[in-house]
Amino acid sequence: MFHERLLLIISLLFAVSMLVMLGQKLRISYPIFLVIGGLLISLIPEMPMIQLDPQLVFTIFLPPILYEAAWYTPWNQFWKFKRPIGLLAFGLVFFTSCIVAFVSNALIPGFTLALGFLLGGIISPPDAVAATSVLKGIKMPKRIITILEGESLINDASSLIVFRFALAAVVTGHFVVEEAISDFFIVGIMGIVVGLAIAHVFYVIHRFFPTTSNIDTALTLMAPYIMFITAEHFEFSGVLAVVSGGLFLSYRSHEIFDHSARIQTQNVWATIIFILNGLIFILIGLELPVIVHGLNGFSLQEGIKYGIIISIITIIIRFIWVYPAAFLPRFFFRKIREKEPNPGWKGPFIIGMAGMRGVVSLSSALAIPLTLSDGQDFPQRNIILLVTFVVILITLVVQGLALPIVIKFLKIEEIDDLIPEEEQSTAIKLRLMKASLTYMERYLAKDIAENELVENLQKRIKNGIALTSERLESLVCDETEHNEIVRFHEIRLELIAAQRKELASLKKQKVYDYEVLQKQQNQLDFDETKINQSIIRD
Repeated sequence: MFHERLLLIISLLFAVSMLVMLGQKLRISYPIFLVIGGLLISLIPEMPMIQLDPQLVFTIFLPPILYEAAWYTPWNQFWKFKRPIGLLAFGLVFFTSCIVAFVSNALIPGFTLALGFLLGGIISPPDAVAATSVLKGIKMPKRIITILEGESLINDASSLIVFRFALAAVVTGHFVVEEAISDFFIVGIMGIVVGLAIAHVFYVIHRFFPTTSNIDTALTLMAPYIMFITAEHFEFSGVLAVVSGGLFLSYRSHEIFDHSARIQTQNVWATIIFILNGLIFILIGLELPVIVHGLNGFSLQEGIKYGIIISIITIIIRFIWVYPAAFLPRFFFRKIREKEPNPGWKGPFIIGMAGMRGVVSLSSALAIPLTLSDGQDFPQRNIILLVTFVVILITLVVQGLALPIVIKFLKIEEIDDLIPEEEQSTAIKLRLMKASLTYMERYLAKDIAENELVENLQKRIKNGIALTSERLESLVCDETEHNEIVRFHEIRLELIAAQRKELASLKKQKVYDYEVLQKQQNQLDFDETKINQSIIRD
């Protein structure tokens, strides 16, 4: 039995890798490809049914995915766009839950208002991974990307809190609005407190204990689980605990990690998140037979019909919310009009399109208990599962495929007051080299005069300053200058290719130690990555 399960997991990982590569080849976002692939795999005869345990998703998959998203969220940009992020992550979630509650109550026979709020809490949060993977590689204004990432970072918390209260109302038959509102703030605020408290403990360990790169990496893997499980144990928001703790440690990461720990941690996390995201999306597709098998009281056609109607309503709700949320604050507050650029109609439209549902929605639906507190079957559980699956499939596949096309058609331009990323990067590099040169001239004059190696280092820094200054000036350039820059990068890649051939020849000669040669190989890999990133930006 163990060997069969292990083989199944390895087979799924292999399928994930193949589907992701195929998606990259076809330029299709991999979550879309994985869900469809899982759906097709589930239709293979003799394919065993895979029952996705919601606790497995909430406890194993969700914490690291949220933590990684929080780690790479720039706090200053997150705080700068806190109003639109909050309006989407909290206001839109509650608005969607309310509308879905009343619509499903009127649409589905035997569906109570409490069940409607339960369904609304399940399908209200867009998926973070789906949105970012769809937008990956597409030139987008930084403002839109930051808002979407910030929304998906914390909307899971608000939706899960709605889900928790609606579930309690269905199970116990007891619901008081005043209690729910006060509990909501307690659950959310205390979740943040728990996350920050645990983050401070990890900060002290990283900062003041004699850790190594391996220990630092291992601690980053433990942190989200400890934050999530501790908060959930006290019935607070585990999602907000992970997000707040991740944001704090990310902001302090320059104080607690050295270069080797940073590189190792980034590589390890990139692999782990790829595996977790891949598995969870292919498992979504594999869940359909389980959902259909448990469908009682409704036909498959009825469930699909309800799912399509609610999907369309959910998509419309997002557009209805996005435009007033973008323009009404500007209408009522002059300070906002003076401080922020006009968002136009294209930016809100893209944000409205990026409402793909995913793992949290399905996991919440699967977390609905089989029975009530009195032992009776949970009402309408199976139809909730099917509607949720249809909403995920439609929003992920239809909107996910349409979004890149719409973005290219709209030709949306940067309207922010932000400096372009490449210009920022080049300017920072120039400042750092000038700081090095100033330090050398102020404190190392004697070494420069007496040590030829130090003198050569000073010359290299000066040459670097000159080249980087030219690079900064060339960012606003004509087509001829742009082609020269591209050709410059191509020549650098050709030189690295020549160095690789020489390195391979040195390995065959067996004169130099393997470890030394491998370090040179790693340096070439690092240099080539930087050049390729420059080519993409150009």
